[in-house]
Amino acid sequence: MLRAADWIPLTHTGLQRRENEDAVLAQPPVFVVADGMGGAQAGEVASRIAVDAFAEGLPERGSPEERLAAVALTANRRIYELSRTESERAGMGTTLTAAYLGENDLAIAHVGDSRAYLFRDGSLTRLTQDHSLMAELIRRGKLTEEEAADHPQRSIITRALGPEPQVTVDTWTYPVRAGDVILMCSDGLTSMISEAQVTEILRTYTGVEAAAQALIDEANRAGGRDNITVILVRLEEVGSAAGSDQPTVVAAAGVPAPGPATDATGVAVATPPRPARPAPLARSHRGPGDSGAAPPPRRRGRRYSRSAAALLATLIVLFLFGSGGWLATRQLFFIGTNSQGLVTIYRGLPYNLVAGVRLYEIFYESGVPASTLAPPERGRLLNHDLRSQANAQNLVNDLELGKVQQ
Repeated sequence: MLRAADWIPLTHTGLQRRENEDAVLAQPPVFVVADGMGGAQAGEVASRIAVDAFAEGLPERGSPEERLAAVALTANRRIYELSRTESERAGMGTTLTAAYLGENDLAIAHVGDSRAYLFRDGSLTRLTQDHSLMAELIRRGKLTEEEAADHPQRSIITRALGPEPQVTVDTWTYPVRAGDVILMCSDGLTSMISEAQVTEILRTYTGVEAAAQALIDEANRAGGRDNITVILVRLEEVGSAAGSDQPTVVAAAGVPAPGPATDATGVAVATPPRPARPAPLARSHRGPGDSGAAPPPRRRGRRYSRSAAALLATLIVLFLFGSGGWLATRQLFFIGTNSQGLVTIYRGLPYNLVAGVRLYEIFYESGVPASTLAPPERGRLLNHDLRSQANAQNLVNDLELGKVQQ
């Protein structure tokens, strides 16, 4: 049976920020890093809400992954509701990387671009996958790691707690063993120093406190552009020399199978099965004049109107199929957003008929949140204008590569 022998949570404002919007919790067996975002101290509030939710404890039922995810969803709801009731908090959010140490494994819940790593036998393995525009473009082969490091949109994340009422939480479980060191950090560390540098520091310093401080110092020497938060945890078998059992809370002032994949720096990256993406709802794709609300009650002719609408829908579909028009619509495309708020290309016509009939389907999902677009560009792109495939793809490609003003 394993436990945390030594652990240290450290957070630093960095050299270019006035406030620290990171928050961190070290309350064995639970460890959490949250990196807030939003002006007027809203990011600090969001990250604090996330950490406080975990400090209250995990649910008693469910697997460790399920329990971590449940708390993350609770935090998401609290942040979202507060952002809706206080105008100065509008749009606030936070990343989240949370871990639970079991008897012989480590469960992780993750949203955003903070990270968790495993350091074992001198090698570093990344345990999480970033939810960021750069990571998505790298996965699709559109950018290299080197190009992403200097990209003008490198700070855009595609998933966070708070901006939306619902969020997908990635979870994994990894086997761990005595002697392993767990590193959790905000992107203020990994955006400033490479994983090779992180590995070298962990090889050099044997104590977790000295190593954590060295990581922060190195990030600051590289420029310290963002807040920097680090948790280091060394694992041991129960019965070995124990560390303190007192929880530590600090806020702003799974090993994969042998032969894991490596990234461009040579650092191993764990590759568990990715969670299934929820089916898109295409919430912004309604017919002209459709507000999405239920129609007002009518005193006369309700049954007749519904029957007529159903008949009309049936006739339209039959006409499209019978006349070959349906095939023609396969050559039409429009741009909107999916259920996660990401800019998406759809094939077909932007209409929903009765009985759940939709005249469109997803053609391509980008990694760009629509919320990052300036209002003029949002109106120009997401207006459901019918386009050719080449035109739609060129527009979204320019958006992903930072050629469209945001």
